[in-house]
Amino acid sequence: MTEIRAEIRLPTQELRNDLPFYMKTLGMRLDMIYPADNPEVAVLSGHGLRIRIQKGAPEAPGTLRILTEDPDSIAEGKRELTAPNGTRIEIDELHPPLVLPATEHAFVVRRLADQAPWIIGRAGMEYRDLVPSRLGGAMIASHIRVPDGKVPDMVHFHKVGFQLIFCIKGWVDVLYEDQGGLRRIHAGDCFIQPPQIRHRVVESGDGIEVIEIGVPAEHITEIDHDMTLPTPHLRPDREWDGQRFVHNIGKEGEFRPFRLPGFVARDTTINANTKGVASVMVARPDGGETRWTSHDGDILFTFVMKGGMTLEGEGKDPYRLSAGDAFVIPPGMATRYADPTADLELLEVSLPGTFETKQL
Repeated sequence: MTEIRAEIRLPTQELRNDLPFYMKTLGMRLDMIYPADNPEVAVLSGHGLRIRIQKGAPEAPGTLRILTEDPDSIAEGKRELTAPNGTRIEIDELHPPLVLPATEHAFVVRRLADQAPWIIGRAGMEYRDLVPSRLGGAMIASHIRVPDGKVPDMVHFHKVGFQLIFCIKGWVDVLYEDQGGLRRIHAGDCFIQPPQIRHRVVESGDGIEVIEIGVPAEHITEIDHDMTLPTPHLRPDREWDGQRFVHNIGKEGEFRPFRLPGFVARDTTINANTKGVASVMVARPDGGETRWTSHDGDILFTFVMKGGMTLEGEGKDPYRLSAGDAFVIPPGMATRYADPTADLELLEVSLPGTFETKQL
């Protein structure tokens, strides 16, 4: 097999000044240096990186980031340094803690008829942003579709606090770490992907559409080049950061009285399997009278999957909503879901999973 190496080239004015810094301060290894009588080029390696420091090279000095589980073990604990050749060095945590921004509460209505643009995102999928403000970075809600049903996906994971995939049209096959073979969801079914569970989208039917909720809004997706799915062990009770994988099948759910008068709902079991991090419910009218209510939760997001209703809000003009529309109701705001059609179906996602609803 042909050996291939890659290097990053950095400039210098005087190589002898750089070698002690890169070798002693940063702990890199000298692999090559020439010419012997008056060195102008040195190649060093370390921390998964190979650099070529060359006298008079035309590039700018650039920035090197070194990520480690113990930042204090490098460069006497300094986090930012500048090498003699001008290269900036940043030393940071390899696995920084997940930061959940405080929610910036707002009343949000996003209607499909407003024709928000579809954006080409990861793996060629098309994304429509359902909460443009993202509540100050607290969450992201996306309407995702795959026009041709093909996703060139790799084994990957997300550094998140909570993530939901709810299918509203078509079907999709996904492989999950320690969850056996292919898992297929159809319209009305959902997955929750616990933090850092490895997975890969394998195939989807034409016209597939899902709603994806992620907390926080900005989170990292990492590719796992070493894992092959499916994994050999079936461990349905495994937890990731206290959360279990959920594959909820909609047609098996039972509708029961909901927190809102005039509605019934089926529980996707996500509240129980995340230990109260979030709840996902599917609600529909039962023919009874709807009433004004308020809630004390942090995030309450709703997507209209079928039918229509009028969203009335305290101090707001009423919104007539239909399939494809979404809204967020902040805590303490009085609202009423008026004039629902018989076929209305709502997807409600709340964080935390348990909160109080008050009739007004």
